[in-house]
Amino acid sequence: MPPDASTNGGGRLRGVLRSLQHRNFRLYFLGQGVSLVGTWMQQLAMTWLVYRLTGAAFWLGVVGFSGQIPTFLIAPLAGVWTDRWNRHRLVILTQTLAMLQAFVLAFLAGLGWIDKWQIVLLSTFLGVVNAFDITARQALLTELVERPEDLANAIALNSAMVNGTRLIGPALAGFVIYAVRETGCFLINGVSYLAVLLALLAMRVPRRVTHHHGRSFFHGLREGFVYAFRFTPIRSILLLLAVVSFAGLPPYTVLMPVFARADAKILGYLMAAAGVGALLGAIYLTLRKTIVGLGIRIALAPAALGVGLIAFALIPSLIGRAVILVVIGFAFMLQMAASNTILQTIVEDDKRGRVMSLYTMAFMGMTPLGSLLVGAVADWVGPESTLIGGGICCVLGTLFFLPGLPALRQRVRLIYVEKGILPEIATGLQTASQVTLPPRD
Repeated sequence: MPPDASTNGGGRLRGVLRSLQHRNFRLYFLGQGVSLVGTWMQQLAMTWLVYRLTGAAFWLGVVGFSGQIPTFLIAPLAGVWTDRWNRHRLVILTQTLAMLQAFVLAFLAGLGWIDKWQIVLLSTFLGVVNAFDITARQALLTELVERPEDLANAIALNSAMVNGTRLIGPALAGFVIYAVRETGCFLINGVSYLAVLLALLAMRVPRRVTHHHGRSFFHGLREGFVYAFRFTPIRSILLLLAVVSFAGLPPYTVLMPVFARADAKILGYLMAAAGVGALLGAIYLTLRKTIVGLGIRIALAPAALGVGLIAFALIPSLIGRAVILVVIGFAFMLQMAASNTILQTIVEDDKRGRVMSLYTMAFMGMTPLGSLLVGAVADWVGPESTLIGGGICCVLGTLFFLPGLPALRQRVRLIYVEKGILPEIATGLQTASQVTLPPRD
């Protein structure tokens, strides 16, 4: 081994984990990592409990819809409050409310008082909490990383953590459900929130100055929409993500039990394959040393996902489908996390909460609407044709996005220069001050 090989390896590892050098982000990463294991355990346990109580797939859809639709309806409102309130304290509040929801589930299930309507109500409550929590956590992330150049790495590491715990949590849930039924998962999830709450309380987050200056709530709401949709890079990224979340994500998540032929073991293998792909996508992003080049990846990822959906529908082999799901999971994670990175980097801080609420709306809020449509279309034309249709929509999204990519790339790079993330890039181009930015009012 060359004398400097271990040193180079250590340096490479430090580069991959560089955002963990920031104390606040390190606390967040460790606390959230513990908490998310419990979150994924509870999600699987709720699904299992609903099906055990009702024996009907319809109620699985109802519970899933009730937990996700509040994100679509409330996220823009949550964005306004996120920009006006202390984001750190808001996340502490939302995590506390989510912890209480888990303990209520454990209490009702443990005493045998749980019924489907209670699960729907508690799922809706958690959906409302998550609309605020996801928006606030996305906006808070930039306050936990002092160096802007480390933000992309922090977002990638956060995505890797989410998908890593997504593989661990359901596996643990299976053992816990077998041993002590669903109550154990709900209780573990409730206790796991203590880790992230302790981490949040241990942080030293600088006080952030807000700029709403007595303006009305609805003025702030309108200002956020105008800012996002008049600025081409933000608008284009949000619209492409919404297309994929509506037409690309629901087909393979909603219809996977059909392709698993009602075999829980096969379903587990297929979903694990998609999870592995998503984890690999997040790891790939942590290995990147620069945010330059994310635009082309955002553009091409939907096409890769779309081709994967079409291939999944046409290839009958179980092993072939598992391999394709790795590609699908990788492509979706790449687009989602890269979009998050660019948006977080170019947005003005006083509008960050509102823009990230629209990101949350495009990413999670469109999924339940797509799920309802996928179920209806699959009954009409069949699951294979539904997957092919979703894949075609994703490919079309790429084709519409690509022509505007050069202009989008130039505008984004000039903002990077203005913020000091990149050095001056090519003489003869516009200066950052000459870039047409969306209006503040």
